[in-house]
Amino acid sequence: MPRVSPPPMGFIMDGLAAEAYDRSYSDRDLLRRITGYFRPYLGIMTLVSVTIGLNALMDAALPVLVSQGIDLVAEGLDQGADAQGVFATALPTLGLLVLTALLSWTFNFVRQSYTARAVGDVVLDLRRDAAQAVFARDLSFFDRFITGKIVSRVTSDTQDFATVVTLTLNLGSQVGQVLLVAAILLAIDPFLAGITFAIAPVVVVVALAFRRLARRTTQQARRVLAEVNATVQESITGIRVAKAFRQERSIYETFEDVNRKSFTLNLQSGLVFSAIFPILGFVGGIGTAAVVVFGGEQALGGGTSPGTWYLFVQSMGLFLFPLTGVASFYSQFQQGLSSAERVFALIDAEPAVQQTGENLTPDIEGRIELSGVHFRYVSEEPVLTDFDLVIDAGQTLALVGHTGAGKSSIGKLVARFYEFQGGHITIDGHDIRSLDLAAFRRSIGIVPQTPFLFAGSVGDNIRYGRPDASDDEVLAVAQRIGGGDWIATLTAGLDTDVGEAGRGISMGQRQLVALARVLLQDPRILVLDEATASVDPLTEAQIQEGLDVVLEGRTAIVIAHRLSTIEQADRIVVLEGGRILESGNHSSLVAQGGAYAELYDTYFRHQAADYDPEAATG
Repeated sequence: MPRVSPPPMGFIMDGLAAEAYDRSYSDRDLLRRITGYFRPYLGIMTLVSVTIGLNALMDAALPVLVSQGIDLVAEGLDQGADAQGVFATALPTLGLLVLTALLSWTFNFVRQSYTARAVGDVVLDLRRDAAQAVFARDLSFFDRFITGKIVSRVTSDTQDFATVVTLTLNLGSQVGQVLLVAAILLAIDPFLAGITFAIAPVVVVVALAFRRLARRTTQQARRVLAEVNATVQESITGIRVAKAFRQERSIYETFEDVNRKSFTLNLQSGLVFSAIFPILGFVGGIGTAAVVVFGGEQALGGGTSPGTWYLFVQSMGLFLFPLTGVASFYSQFQQGLSSAERVFALIDAEPAVQQTGENLTPDIEGRIELSGVHFRYVSEEPVLTDFDLVIDAGQTLALVGHTGAGKSSIGKLVARFYEFQGGHITIDGHDIRSLDLAAFRRSIGIVPQTPFLFAGSVGDNIRYGRPDASDDEVLAVAQRIGGGDWIATLTAGLDTDVGEAGRGISMGQRQLVALARVLLQDPRILVLDEATASVDPLTEAQIQEGLDVVLEGRTAIVIAHRLSTIEQADRIVVLEGGRILESGNHSSLVAQGGAYAELYDTYFRHQAADYDPEAATG
């Protein structure tokens, strides 16, 4: 593939706007939410805090012990002692130095181990909340927002949230070390301590200057990562279509464009965070040079001991490095806050489907009434306007009409997949918005036009709505669909692996599995969008037999495409532009010679067993 030249900067920002459900949180709100995730792990945090303090104490003690050792050696040499005597004098200090270093390593190991555990637990909780929020969203949410970008928030952004946890825990160690070292330096030599402390405000100011830039670049980096994830997911999902039309190069170039965006923005983000430490290191180097010069003059003049001078030179690193971490904390923290903000926006997104109550209706009869319903997917395009429809309990209602007439929308509204903007929908006289949604959905079965199967066996997919169903129950239900003959056509019976999205079996077999799945659920209300895919006559007959079994004794809304289903329906409603044109049974509507008769002659008559093509054309 040829290399794609870098796009202009204006293009880099294209498509990286915030989603409609995004919101801005103040740092205080974000910190409050983040603290809430820490609260269940207060015990671990306390242990980490204790080890942080002990580790900082040991680290601060190390240069002090080294300084004492240097002074002991210098004093022994001044007194004319030999090397063995000097070593013997410094041996206790050396042993204490080794013990202190060992304790420092031990405390640091404990701190790092429990920090990793706390990080894992907090990220796990956040990811659970994000996933639950996604699963709780209604279908309109997934219509409006790209799935790949949603997935990126649940996976990548929650993982980046670990930055917040790690930085927060490390902050305690850094602050403690800065305070301990500062107290030791001030007690030993106030003059040199003053030189060391003079550089601290400069370090803080430089670090804080990066704050806004860091927040902005990390937000853009997170958004472009979501763009990459969405592009990859769409490309792989649609790879069959792309290959059918020989568009592999086109989808590669689309990926290359968004990948170039990601490269450029991540490069900018990396430069921001890479630049802050060299700059702070340069400022710290000035302070170290001042201590070396002035402290060295004092040591040579006898104003201070060599050990003390060494202590200050070494302590500059122990003081400035954690101080640099503390000062740059907020800039680095922005990366975690940006990710946290995106995750919290997903969690806080307002659902379009609003339930006003939690009424339990365990014994649903299945009478459905739509009264004055107004519905639209987008504000400019009404689908149903002042729509009225009554479906009696146990009645099979077939909806027919041209594409866009509103057939599928009625089924989706009854299933509470979408929120209607006006009017009322009742189930057995209960406002559908007042029902407990989980309990209601257990009483309603959905068979989509293109059945979706999850990876696993045929049996696993049949028991999807009732995971506790036994193998015998699953087999009994499967045998009721089409007489069970279709099971023998599967390579391993009900243990046959369906593959990704069910592509390991035929479309007709998928439809039969979907019918068995809803039959095992045993709902009182059924919403069925009949598939239009062509299948062989035997499978067609098996599907029709399965439909007869599933529809028996249930309230059913069928978006009908098969003449056999329409003819057997208790009632047929003809829709056009979101309004009812005609209503009745098959015979009466054909006799009227109206809209249904025209649809029948155009789309359904050829499905009749006695259809004569020559007579139809003649």
